[in-house]
Amino acid sequence: AAARLAAEQEVENLSGLSPNPEKDIFVVRENRTTCLMAEFAAKFIVPYDVWASNYVDLITEQADIPLPRGAEMKGKCGTNESELELSWLDQAYILKLSFLKEGHNTSRGTEASWRLSRIQFTYDSSERTYFKDAVSPGKYTASSHRLSALVTPAGRSYECQAQQTLSLVSSDHQKSVQLLLSEVRLQPFDITADFVFSEEHKCPVDQREQLEETLPLILGLILGLVIVITLGIYHIHHKLTASQVQIPRDRSQYKHMG
Repeated sequence: AAARLAAEQEVENLSGLSPNPEKDIFVVRENRTTCLMAEFAAKFIVPYDVWASNYVDLITEQADIPLPRGAEMKGKCGTNESELELSWLDQAYILKLSFLKEGHNTSRGTEASWRLSRIQFTYDSSERTYFKDAVSPGKYTASSHRLSALVTPAGRSYECQAQQTLSLVSSDHQKSVQLLLSEVRLQPFDITADFVFSEEHKCPVDQREQLEETLPLILGLILGLVIVITLGIYHIHHKLTASQVQIPRDRSQYKHMG
């Protein structure tokens, strides 16, 4: 148990290595080997109640809470379950990400994949950095339900530059908390080289954007090839036609032949 605890505590926050100040980098290592890597930019949008100017009605404000570079972290790796926990501002905010690897029966046999299976975000609305004059301030927890996100084939890393929005339900009167993720590169299982992601599996949005970027180029190349082929055929046809003996259409010219 002591050895397992020591392994769980072998974590590194490498966010300072990112050129993007909004992007964080986290690494969990066991037995001096990387077992979980995560890079992403994250922000929470949390609704909360404040008193209106008449101090009778309630109105809803919105706290925008970014994940800072100085977040403390914990992590643990397993064969089929892994976890990353981040906290900041003296535990006022705690983000816990849980990952699950499982097999599926397909026409090609059993295939394994991993996914983000649960998100839990604990926040304290009495904390004044992001919450201003909240009614009934206190600690609340926003969680996902039956989550199946970032699904990736086993042995590969997940990559998505586009922004993704994940909805959580808060214990504060069932309010909807939004988690915005972008510039994500993540792998919680089967890392074969220390500090190195495996081959990436791009999200559908990135795949579509890449296709939209390359499609005009492909169409342009095809159009150019068609034009070259057409000009080539015309040139060959013109040479063949020019080399043939021309038969006069005017019968009066036949006497000059032979």
